[in-house]
Amino acid sequence: MNGRLAGAIARRFDLAARGSTIPRELLAGVTSFLAAAYLVVVIPSLLAGGGMDHGAVTAATILVIAVGSVAMGLYANLPFIVGPGIGGSVILGVTLAQVDHVPWQIGLGIAFLSGIAFVILTLTGARGIVVRMVPPQIKLGLGASIGLFIAMVGCRDAGMVAINAKSNALALGDFSRPGVIAALVGLAVAVALQVRRVPGALLAGIVAATLVGIPLGLTGLPPAVIAMPASVAPVSLALDVPGAITLVALPYLFAFFVAEFFSTLGTTLAVGGKAGLTDADGNLPRIERPFLVDALTATFGPLVGVPAGTALVESAAGVQAGGRSGLTAIAAAACFAATLALTPLAMAIPKQATASALILTGISMLASIRHLPGDEPADLLPAMAMILMTLISNSFGTGIAAGILVHVAVQILAGRIRQLPIGLILLAIPLGIFFFYGAATRH
Repeated sequence: MNGRLAGAIARRFDLAARGSTIPRELLAGVTSFLAAAYLVVVIPSLLAGGGMDHGAVTAATILVIAVGSVAMGLYANLPFIVGPGIGGSVILGVTLAQVDHVPWQIGLGIAFLSGIAFVILTLTGARGIVVRMVPPQIKLGLGASIGLFIAMVGCRDAGMVAINAKSNALALGDFSRPGVIAALVGLAVAVALQVRRVPGALLAGIVAATLVGIPLGLTGLPPAVIAMPASVAPVSLALDVPGAITLVALPYLFAFFVAEFFSTLGTTLAVGGKAGLTDADGNLPRIERPFLVDALTATFGPLVGVPAGTALVESAAGVQAGGRSGLTAIAAAACFAATLALTPLAMAIPKQATASALILTGISMLASIRHLPGDEPADLLPAMAMILMTLISNSFGTGIAAGILVHVAVQILAGRIRQLPIGLILLAIPLGIFFFYGAATRH
């Protein structure tokens, strides 16, 4: 690389002050890519299950990750990759489209509205109000609730879990079937590499399951490995915003918003701290910059055809490899952009092969529940109600509504109504109507 150009890049990304170098940043970018590359397979698979065009959402997923990560690198100068998360994809492709039979166009509209709300709150500095309004029991239970649901989706896709038609309850699947065998091989490979902290463990598990799926008759070989990227036209600008402005959509709007909002907050502080970019109080200087990038990506994603984007926790892999600046994010974005030509290969991967990534991602999200206070039932009931209702109803929106309603009810019964934010009390009214009327009409 030309010395003058290298010097300009180093100054632009403040590499000397952050104790990094261009080669180290580029290597960190590749590491972040390897850690998050499985999303290029998992997210389109989830969305295609909800009726969306598989090739289009694959291209759209890559596009959003590339654009969001470049924006994070250039504007915020942070080593965070940005893109649609599994949680939002499950809400859109599984809960809304498959369980509640809400058209994916309306689902994109709901995700878009949550992105707009996030932009407004970011620009007005009202994030603190939202953080204070949502009770900690819901914040901590949210990750565990959606994590358990994601793990269950992975088990179902693999065939490890089935529905007992007589009892209408969950039952073990047939573990001798090819899909379960391939999924278990992928899970074993991913776990073996993950415990050794090998970057790209989830991606390796997907590849292993896909290869095993060839002799088992699960994996169909693509006509070509490299091809022109699929068009995003079938899903871009297809969102239905008017259809998303309904009472039934309110819990899902809240789910999209909360999942993206707190995922961004947690990732920026945790990964930023790991990179040594936070101050003595654990705060990230100029945190409004990464927040704004995430907010704008959360709005851009549904326009292109995928759920709202967020700072991805897989960024930690790049930080572990030495990434300290936005150059890491830009290098990762370049790697993702290069995968656009490999869309046929990604589409050939069966859903059983992505099950291991869903199961392990879901299990990792359960960790948040250990921080729940356990001194009294009032602290545990809202989170437990949200988790149980999510599984019982097979609907994340219903689980959110139940958690908030139980929290408000418990606080009122405990004589603590004055401790409830007025906004939360007002929110409980439409959620109560949804829970007792909207949810009931679906059964």
